[in-house]
Amino acid sequence: MGSIPNGLFSSLPEVEKDEVFALIGQFRSDKHPDRVNLGVGVYFSDEGKSRPLEVVGKVEKSMHEQHDVTRHDYIPIEGDDRFLSAARDLVFSPSFPTPLKEQKADPRIVSVQTISGTGANHVGARFLADHLKPRCVWVSDPTWANHHVIWESVGVPPRTYPYYNKSNCTLDFSGMMDVLERESQPGDAILLHACAHNPTGLDPTREQWIAIADLCHRKRLFPFLDNAYQGFASGDPVQDSWAIRYFHQYQPPMEMCVAQSFSKSFGLYGQRAGAFHLVLNDTSANTKDNVLGNLAQLIRGEYSVAPRYGSTIVRTILESESLSNEWSAELQLMSSRIRSMRLALYEELCRLGTPGSWIGMFSYTGLTPAEVEVLKKQYHIYLLASGRASIAGLNSHNVKYVAAAISAVRAKSHLN
Repeated sequence: MGSIPNGLFSSLPEVEKDEVFALIGQFRSDKHPDRVNLGVGVYFSDEGKSRPLEVVGKVEKSMHEQHDVTRHDYIPIEGDDRFLSAARDLVFSPSFPTPLKEQKADPRIVSVQTISGTGANHVGARFLADHLKPRCVWVSDPTWANHHVIWESVGVPPRTYPYYNKSNCTLDFSGMMDVLERESQPGDAILLHACAHNPTGLDPTREQWIAIADLCHRKRLFPFLDNAYQGFASGDPVQDSWAIRYFHQYQPPMEMCVAQSFSKSFGLYGQRAGAFHLVLNDTSANTKDNVLGNLAQLIRGEYSVAPRYGSTIVRTILESESLSNEWSAELQLMSSRIRSMRLALYEELCRLGTPGSWIGMFSYTGLTPAEVEVLKKQYHIYLLASGRASIAGLNSHNVKYVAAAISAVRAKSHLN
């Protein structure tokens, strides 16, 4: 018998594993009783357990009892109209909750349902790459790692603008604006985090958002706002969507888009409910039909139709004033617990005299990759190599342990 020739895929390049999911795997295989997961962006209770929102459980029970015979049918390629209406209203309305009868379509907005926020980011990036053809997309340094992966996959190179000032753990707003003023060009896209910037947790002030919008208008940049944490940052969906509404209402009108996720704010991590919204200046029926048709064609070629279970839960809650109020109350509870844990960790680090400047939102610790590795190997504390910590992984039972471990690691680093 002759030798078997090399396969067609023998020379594929090696790619790095996704850090977040690799970290989840390492955490799950670690059986140490004091292990702590600060890597994955999932909300945990003070008992350290993930759980569905109570209002979500109530809707699931109702859905089960209804025995709707159409519950497994396909939805349209562009998505469930009722879900899209509720999702759009949550992003662009200045009030919450908005009763179903008061929800209104916006003639400037074309919306499609996506596979959560990642799908919204990719559909939007693919659409802009095909039809706007930006020279590059500007992303913050640092940003969610998947932003780079998504834009590179559609052939648009990311360029970075300064965002995080390591020396004092604050937003480097002047550095950001200086680079964009000098180096961005008309037609470039710019990716902005609508709230709860990932990974730093640092957001512009309203005055800074106004300056960013002015720059986008003056330099003719195309704003792409990633809205992954609405309601999760402050506990108030209206407050968290202020920047989006400001861009939407900007005068003269500015075209823009929004990627929307319900994974965090509704605890629907595995259900993949999301939406992509494109804001147009030309509101003619022909243009809107063409935009929707092109977006639907992209979706058809990628995943045909979005899943319906999670989106049905979301629109059922958002269409009901009483359920919306229950959701809002749970949001406030979750966001307040995260704020209290951030404060508890900060106070414990200060009490221990930990070297470093422990200020800011403190989801970005400033720990070095080497320090993160020591935390993982010696203390069984898992966070990203960038030093980003998911504060939701802290609770009253482990916060002192985490603070003591960080203090010990940081002290040793300073001695060396």
